[in-house]
Amino acid sequence: MNYSKMKEAAKGYEADMTCFLRDLVRIPGESCQEKGHIERIAQEMRKVGFDEVQIDPQGNVLGYMGSGETLIAFDAHIDNVGIGNRANWSFDPYEGYETDEEIGGRGTSDQMGGIVSSVYGAKIMKDLGLLNDKFKVLVTGTVQEEDCDGLCWQYIIKEDGVRPAFVVSTEPTDGGIYRGQRGRMEIRVDVKGISCHGSAPERGDNAIYKMADILQDIRALNENDASEANEIKGLAKMLDKTCNPQWEEARFLGRGTVTTSEIFFTSPSRCAVADSCSVSLDRRMTAGETWESCLDEIRALPAVQKYGGDVTVSMYNYDRPSYTGLTYPIECYFPTWVIPKDHPVTKALEEAYTSLYGDARIGNAETEAARKQRPLTDKWTFSTNGVSIMGRNQIPCIGFGPGAEAQAHAPNEKTWKQDLVTCAAVYAALPGCYCK
Repeated sequence: MNYSKMKEAAKGYEADMTCFLRDLVRIPGESCQEKGHIERIAQEMRKVGFDEVQIDPQGNVLGYMGSGETLIAFDAHIDNVGIGNRANWSFDPYEGYETDEEIGGRGTSDQMGGIVSSVYGAKIMKDLGLLNDKFKVLVTGTVQEEDCDGLCWQYIIKEDGVRPAFVVSTEPTDGGIYRGQRGRMEIRVDVKGISCHGSAPERGDNAIYKMADILQDIRALNENDASEANEIKGLAKMLDKTCNPQWEEARFLGRGTVTTSEIFFTSPSRCAVADSCSVSLDRRMTAGETWESCLDEIRALPAVQKYGGDVTVSMYNYDRPSYTGLTYPIECYFPTWVIPKDHPVTKALEEAYTSLYGDARIGNAETEAARKQRPLTDKWTFSTNGVSIMGRNQIPCIGFGPGAEAQAHAPNEKTWKQDLVTCAAVYAALPGCYCK
């Protein structure tokens, strides 16, 4: 394991990685429209010498390097969100820009930088003769994550029949190693009412008023503390060891939250009482919470109980076709996951990183000071494909990727060339540390 040569090789590919990333930025690729990204990635994989490159029926690209027994995967979702209000961008988000240290453009941090570093990490393994009969490397460029995180890996595992020993998520980690994230789910609450003429509202049953009561209870669920004195005990209760056997990991990941994200209604007219009202809830889950417990929690709220059979609490489903036309329906449930701090995968990634760069996060002049104040091993705030990889399928997953979480979905998105180099070197070192 010649770590100096790995660092030197990664630095030597900085210009190639920059060119590759800028090409991807120029190709629009929102969820279900990723064909251009996939084709460009497959082209780069073939160019640098991957042994096998496949595009599966859902549209994910899978590149293999080596022929060893243990399969180690590096995943990057390659779809982007839209650009939002163009006036908030100081440059063309699809042309981007480049300086000596930065690359700007939609998707640079979230998260096309990850596919760039993992493709070149695999190339470094090949260049330096690091591939052996102990492991085989898989690099995946996956689709539809922004729409439905984890759907792609549910397909890869269940339909493609691919089950790695572990997966590195290359989502942005601000120079750190991330071993988990809170889960999330999308909940819908529907309330029935009875319409009547607005001049005599007492003749009807206003669904919006019923929903108003329910929304106050939902707000209390999020904002109340865990005191027994509260009629509605807040979600902070899951941090208490008397309420949650997984309290320690819950404290590591952070407490769950719930917020109302959308509201809908039906009414015969603006001169009538509303006969239905519905809301969408964004529910973030910590360790120890499940989709069943979260639905039951809403159903048990006093206002929901008060209105009885007029209220339905359910979970959304996702069934949007991929760019290939394939539809793979799934519930909008994205489980919490966390890998133990002493897990062999955690230890192997920490060894690879510290052998190359020491025991603190690194960055350029803009990012390094803030990064060094944070622990090397931490967790994500947002959700990743790990919800399927580990959350649904119990395949160990860990995170290390170029860019910053704060850049995700933001205008003027950018990443740093140093991060691309750092990640490529760490990816090249990781299999050898794991397969000693």
